[in-house]
Amino acid sequence: MNYHLSLWEIVLRLLLAVVCAGLIGYNRQQRNHSAGVRTHVLVCVGACIIALIQKEIGFNALDVATKYPHYAGVLRADDARLIAQVVSGVGFLGAGTILVHHHEVRGLTTAASLWTVAGLGLAVGMGNYDVAIAGTIVVFLVLGALKRVFHTSPVKKIMIQYQHKKETKGFIQEYFDQKKITVRDVNFNVTQEPDNLRLYTNVYEIEIPTQLNTSDIIEDLSMNENVVAIKMITV
Repeated sequence: MNYHLSLWEIVLRLLLAVVCAGLIGYNRQQRNHSAGVRTHVLVCVGACIIALIQKEIGFNALDVATKYPHYAGVLRADDARLIAQVVSGVGFLGAGTILVHHHEVRGLTTAASLWTVAGLGLAVGMGNYDVAIAGTIVVFLVLGALKRVFHTSPVKKIMIQYQHKKETKGFIQEYFDQKKITVRDVNFNVTQEPDNLRLYTNVYEIEIPTQLNTSDIIEDLSMNENVVAIKMITV
């Protein structure tokens, strides 16, 4: 009896891995994330190939045990050995997509999606088509739909030091209104500089729309010539 996979079934599994990962990677690429279609497809196909190799190892052991029954008690083919290495290996790859910038963590969802497509690749490679297809649909819905259903605005604290209170404070408030940034609280302080100029320090607690990031806010506000210093504060 031939237990080995045919060439057509191997090609089918690899193509299914490409389709499953391509859908998820396209979603990430449309949102301008670091890992796009190619990265997700390569991770998924790589995991699928390793699962196929693991399958072949098992089939080879089964062939030998069938032909030489007296070796059956000696042969071992651990189906989880190579697969376990994929899970840990992709963890290191996903960690490379996580960045911390201005107290803001980015890349967690992309890292999770890479880890997930590796799991989908393993499912396809092992022949669990139902698991792979259902998993792809669920992941695609989670990435696309849940963000719209559970809309949250991150809360940040930003410290702005500036001169010429009236015009600069008006500029800051106008910018917040234009970008739909909600001010939840503000602390105000003023100090006298040696040149008799007053230095105003405002600490704003703000809610930022999801399409904005803190680096853009800092860059936009720093364009005003009266702004002396600006930085994010850990909440």
